[in-house]
Amino acid sequence: MIYYQGGAANLVLSKDELKTALFQALDKLGPKHKVLIIPPDFTRYHSQAGILTEMAWEYYGESVTDILPALGTHVAMTGRELNAMFGKVPHSLFREHNWRNDIVTLGQVPAEFVRQVSENKVNFTWPAQVNKLVASGDFDLILSIGQVVPHEVIGMANYNKNIFVGTGGRDGINKSHFLGAAYGMERIMGKADNPVRQVLNYAAEHFASHLPIVYVHTVVSRSADGILGVNGLFIGNDHACFTNAASLSMEVNFERVEEPLTKVVVYLDPEEFKSTWLGNKSIYRTRMAIADGGELIVLGPGIHTFGEDREIDHLIRKYGYRSTPEILKLVAENIDLSGNLSAAAHLIHGSSENRFTITYCPGYLSRMEIEEVNFRYADLEPMTRKYDPAKLKEGYNQVGDERIFFISNPALGLWAHSSRLIQL
Repeated sequence: MIYYQGGAANLVLSKDELKTALFQALDKLGPKHKVLIIPPDFTRYHSQAGILTEMAWEYYGESVTDILPALGTHVAMTGRELNAMFGKVPHSLFREHNWRNDIVTLGQVPAEFVRQVSENKVNFTWPAQVNKLVASGDFDLILSIGQVVPHEVIGMANYNKNIFVGTGGRDGINKSHFLGAAYGMERIMGKADNPVRQVLNYAAEHFASHLPIVYVHTVVSRSADGILGVNGLFIGNDHACFTNAASLSMEVNFERVEEPLTKVVVYLDPEEFKSTWLGNKSIYRTRMAIADGGELIVLGPGIHTFGEDREIDHLIRKYGYRSTPEILKLVAENIDLSGNLSAAAHLIHGSSENRFTITYCPGYLSRMEIEEVNFRYADLEPMTRKYDPAKLKEGYNQVGDERIFFISNPALGLWAHSSRLIQL
C-alpha cells in the first residue's frame, strides 16, 4: 500500500512540506506503541533521511525505542555525525549494527533461483540476513528511511536493500555484492529490476512479509547552482512505491552526456568520503560516460584508507583494483578473496576494465599505497589548485586548454553516454 507519494523533476519540497507529507502518511498508519527507525548512516548524509528521522521521532515520541542506522559494512557513526545528521534525536536511541555477530538468518533464497536470475554467472544460495533487533524486536512499526538513487550494487539504492544489506550479515552482503559484480555493473546501474533486486524481493516475499516495514523513499538532486533539493517523497510498503521513486530518480539523477568524456574531475567531500570503498563512487557512477583512453581524476582530501572494514582494507591492498576477468580468476584461486566476496566485488567495481586511467589525489594515502592498488597518483594540493572545486561548475568547464567534466558529488547521480547504455 502507498501511504503518500508526490514529486516531479521540476519540484523541490520544502522542509515544512516534507513534514506535512510524512505526518499525513503516519496518520494513516494509526497509533504505534513500539517503533524502530532504520535510516542510512552518515555516508548518505545528503539523502535527507536524517531530517525525516528527526521528524518521525518528533511524531512518535517515546514510542520510538530504537534507531538502527543501516551501516552495512561501514564504521559506526560518531557523536558529531549523529548530531549533524539527526539533529535533536537523543544518542541513547541509536544502536550500532554489527554485521558479523548481531545477525539472524530468516531463510535461504534457493541456488536455482539465484543461478537463473544471474544467467548462470553465480551458483549459490543467498541468506536473507537481518539484524536481530529487526527480526525479534517485537515492533509494531519498522520505518525504513532512505534515498532512491542509481547504485552500483543493486541498480537503484534503498527499499529492501536498506534491510537485507544495510542491516544484513557477512554472507548476505558478500554474496549480493558479488552477484551484481559478476552479472555486470553496466547491466545493473540505474535499473530498478535486476538480478540482485530480484533476489532481495524473493527474500522479502518469502521470509520477511511478517515484519511491519514501511519504507520512506526520498529522491534528491543537485541544481545547476549546486543546491540540494528533495524532488520527491514516496511512503509505502509495496514494490510500486519503490519503482515510482526509481522512475523519478532516473529523471533527476541520471545525465546522458553528449559525447564520451575524455577528462572527468570528481570531488569527494571529506566529511562524506574517507575511504576508496566509498570514494570509488567516482568510478562507478562515471565509467559509462568516460571515453576509451580517457582520464578520471579524483580529488579526495578526506581519503585515508581503502576499506571501511579492516579485513576488506587488507584485501584491497593485497590484490588491488583489476579487471573483471582478473578478479574472477583470483577469487577462484585464493581462499581469502573467495571468503570475502564483497571485497572481490568492490575490486571489480573500482576497475576501469583497462579502458581509461584513474588518478587518485588523496589527502592521507601515499603514492606507494595508491600505486600498489593499481591507481595512478597525483599530489592533492597542486591538482586542487588546477581544478578548484570552489570555482568549477557542474558539468563542462574550460580549464586552460582543457575541456573537463566536473562532478562535485558522485553519490548524487549517474552519468553515461548512449554508446555504453544497455537498455537503460
